[in-house]
Amino acid sequence: MRFTSAALPALLLSLSSAATAFTPSAAFKNVNLVHVVSAEKNYVKEVINVVVENIAGSPQDEYYLAIPSDKFAHVGGVEVKDRKDAAAGPFTTESVDGEYIRITLPTPLAAGAQQTLGITYYVLGAYRPLPALIAQDDKQYLVYDLSAYVPSAYETLKQKTEIKFSNSDVPDYTKFEGKDKDLVQKQGAKLTYGPFETQPAGALRPVSVRFEFTKPVSHVQRLERDIEVSHWGGNVAFEERYHLVNHGANLSALFNRVKWAQSAYYNPQTFALKELRFPLRAGSEDAYYTDVIGNISTSRFRNGKRESLLEIKPRYPVFGGWTFPFTIGWNSDAAAFLRRLGGSYVLNVPFLEGPKQQEGVEYETVRLQILLPEGAENVKFSANIPSSSIAASTVTLHKTFLDTKGRTAVIIEARNLVDEFRDREVIVTYDYSLLASLRKPIVVFLSAMSLFVAAYVIGSVELKFSKK
Repeated sequence: MRFTSAALPALLLSLSSAATAFTPSAAFKNVNLVHVVSAEKNYVKEVINVVVENIAGSPQDEYYLAIPSDKFAHVGGVEVKDRKDAAAGPFTTESVDGEYIRITLPTPLAAGAQQTLGITYYVLGAYRPLPALIAQDDKQYLVYDLSAYVPSAYETLKQKTEIKFSNSDVPDYTKFEGKDKDLVQKQGAKLTYGPFETQPAGALRPVSVRFEFTKPVSHVQRLERDIEVSHWGGNVAFEERYHLVNHGANLSALFNRVKWAQSAYYNPQTFALKELRFPLRAGSEDAYYTDVIGNISTSRFRNGKRESLLEIKPRYPVFGGWTFPFTIGWNSDAAAFLRRLGGSYVLNVPFLEGPKQQEGVEYETVRLQILLPEGAENVKFSANIPSSSIAASTVTLHKTFLDTKGRTAVIIEARNLVDEFRDREVIVTYDYSLLASLRKPIVVFLSAMSLFVAAYVIGSVELKFSKK
């Protein structure tokens, strides 16, 4: 199979779509750019290392990263740093007009000055299996479409694109003809396009690569993560509800359970998801796991001194196109996450934990809800994940059993995250007075007393007819 630009009309159309109302000013030029694309996991990680120069007549602090319109909704986790000064920052990112990411520099770049930026982002749902249908024990091949020229709002003087794979089995990739033939080089598990000389803003050169990926393409459509803090119980309870789907190739025939059982003896690589491993904080306990049918026995929980581990196996191997909704939960000592600072409390919990898999896991939507004790006030929070990935955040009330006015809840919704953001922190500060801490015991006491009084009153009522 041979890939050429003529074979990629969909990519070319999306990359060269009509210009929107917003066009960044030509305040910069890219002096030297290296584009590194990692297709080693079931999501794409793209890193752009670029030396930018301010060619405007005044200091500039806004650099625009162009994203192809067909990928924009699937891009997340955008982070920027100064390659020569790790302490420089912070760089803030913001989506603009559905085609650009605006990067605000911490310090305006003077006219004629240069700065080396390292831009990292992730593309979810980036692959398509080819062939789309394969046998149960076949190899799986995926295709990724991109541009050898990095889409840019600025002129680029020199650039190259490197693509890394998990192994060297890359049977098909776009090759150039004529004088550009030597601008495509494959060495083992790496493919290089370029270097290319001066290209104008908006220049594109569609290419496509097809490579082996005999692992599941695990995609979490939605993760709902609840964290409940109890001062009286000295406990932090975690519960996570997953809706996971394998985006890999579908089976070309019915699933053969006998063949699957036989393969357990020699354990070949498979594109089916057959196990998930959840590393948890040391001291975690009371772990549980259920699927949509109920409790199942194929799970194991080990509590170590440095780390706890929950291992689960789906009721069935999850092949391409199959879904796997399930729930896990556990308890932890509040002392590991909560401390008192003056008259306030500081809660420090991971925004995302989830499974740790060799092939990686991508998350389309994550909803984190942190339930604080009833009566918590003056709540402030911050999440150590890219701001461009946060879709919404709020502080509200959530009523549970025996609550009077409801528990304070911090809710954060994020999109397009990957497992590389595991253990990024959420810090919540709040005030919690002595009166508020006594609210629940008082409510429980009064409820119990009311029940006893009601039982006494009802028991003292004479229901029989008296004789005169």
